[in-house]
Amino acid sequence: QVRLVESGGGLVQAGDSLRLSCAASGRTFSNYGMGWFRRPPGKGRAFVALISASGSGTFYADSVKDRFIISRDNTKNTVYLQMNSLNPEDTAVYYCAVSKTGIASVSSDNYSGWGQGTQVTVSS
Repeated sequence: QVRLVESGGGLVQAGDSLRLSCAASGRTFSNYGMGWFRRPPGKGRAFVALISASGSGTFYADSVKDRFIISRDNTKNTVYLQMNSLNPEDTAVYYCAVSKTGIASVSSDNYSGWGQGTQVTVSS
């Protein structure tokens, strides 16, 4: 079983930046792709960003492209989400997830483990 623990959320103003972290344990972290998803208030969970096992491949949702950066440090078993130029539409609970394989996906069906989530609130 993999255990994922997110941190770094909080309340910020529009235009600010935040960096989320997700620490993994219980599995060989470097063998698996990772993803970030978010659930805005009253809405369903949505894909945000993904990164391959090696870190060489990334992909972003259109809504965050050019503002968010996903990265990972396999020596620390941690994946990050750097969020810049935040706006109120980014308000959500953010979840990290571990892929079933080394190749991550935009579909939540391809992830086998999820963190508990961290709240990000952006005020206007």
